[in-house]
Amino acid sequence: MKIEQFEDKGLAHFSYAILSECAREIVLIDPARDPQPYYDYARKHEARIISVIETHPHADFVSSHREIAEHTGATIRVSKLLGADYAHEAFDEGQEFSSGKLTLRALNTPGHSPDSITIILSREGRDVAAFTGDTLFIGDVGRPDLREKAGNLTAKREELARQMYHSLRDKLLPLAGDVLVYPAHGAGSLCGKALSGASSSTIADEKFSNPMLRDMSEQEFVQELLADQPFIPKYFGHDVALNKAGAPAYAPSVEKVPRLKSGTQLAEGVLVVDSRPEAEFKQGHVAGALNIQQGGKFETWLGSIIGPEEPFYLLAADEATLASLITKTAKIGYEGLIKGALVGSPAEDAKLPKIDVAQFRQHPADYTIVDIRNRVEHRDEPIFEGALSIPLPELRERAHEIPTDKPVLIHCAGGYRSAAGTSIVAPVLAGTQVFDLGEAVKSFQSATARH
Repeated sequence: MKIEQFEDKGLAHFSYAILSECAREIVLIDPARDPQPYYDYARKHEARIISVIETHPHADFVSSHREIAEHTGATIRVSKLLGADYAHEAFDEGQEFSSGKLTLRALNTPGHSPDSITIILSREGRDVAAFTGDTLFIGDVGRPDLREKAGNLTAKREELARQMYHSLRDKLLPLAGDVLVYPAHGAGSLCGKALSGASSSTIADEKFSNPMLRDMSEQEFVQELLADQPFIPKYFGHDVALNKAGAPAYAPSVEKVPRLKSGTQLAEGVLVVDSRPEAEFKQGHVAGALNIQQGGKFETWLGSIIGPEEPFYLLAADEATLASLITKTAKIGYEGLIKGALVGSPAEDAKLPKIDVAQFRQHPADYTIVDIRNRVEHRDEPIFEGALSIPLPELRERAHEIPTDKPVLIHCAGGYRSAAGTSIVAPVLAGTQVFDLGEAVKSFQSATARH
């Protein structure tokens, strides 16, 4: 038996291949959008993929379960509660199947979603591992606020939080202490709020160190779980629906993205996502373009700023970067929204001014300061007294709330988000100077910490 963990760092996503060596069979759990790594793994081990299991219809990435099943003949197994639109077998508590000496059984563990399952892997009657999806993470548990309006089954966050309490304590904690815990996400995922950087654990270690598993009442658990959850990106509901239906094949979808020649005139009224570095963007860009830079968590911010119904052009600094960003866009099911992809900017008539940091440091009251970090960051780590808090995912809808009687200064925690935020605000507040504090914000954070 071998368990292979695949990691997508951009989305902090873990997927798994379970190899039964004696049977030369593979079971996949929560595969990413691109199926090729799993085909390569099967080929390397001269094994065939016999099943794909989805722990739930994911909100933060698109799965390749349907494509893999159609390509290999593998059986997709999901909870009957998911209401899947593709060919599948129900896999719920009391159901199991075998591959060689391995047995996989399902536990219904609602909480993150009403249709969540945990897969228990046993070898010759002994439990070896639990693939917990978004129910139990390392150091945290899944958020319960993503299924109030999305999916086949919906539930209020309070109801799901209570279900999570019982799923953890009635289903997972009774497992043997040496059972390995393999979650669907690690640190950086928006499916929880305090995930560890570790990629696996054990039931015993989680009992000891996971704060959400300590002794507390159901009501205490619910209150703590619901508090301070991160924002919900615009694309999350779209991906739940796409995963319920089964996404189209990855490679053909990517190949359909229109590739435009450099300098092509773009249609008016269509969003432009310019991924070039912020210094280059500020020197000249298409009027109204959004500067979502190629670094950082591009796909997460793309799907947080732009809704799943909004077509857009995608601009990059070079061909290699453009190809990479198209694949990142496909991870969240947005490749069909790309009206055209091209290298460079076809227009450079719009520019953004550079902030005089020394002048701002001496006279901060001369600026309207807008903090576009998340609300918890703004509350717990204040940088500028009196700053207006508008988180980046809300900025397109709320930029008009920013006063225009002074120059406006946008800041985040390190410069990546503020570049995007400045590009959003500047066209809305025409006639008002809009500055990006950028990486210089770090020097102010240090000063704040000293005081």
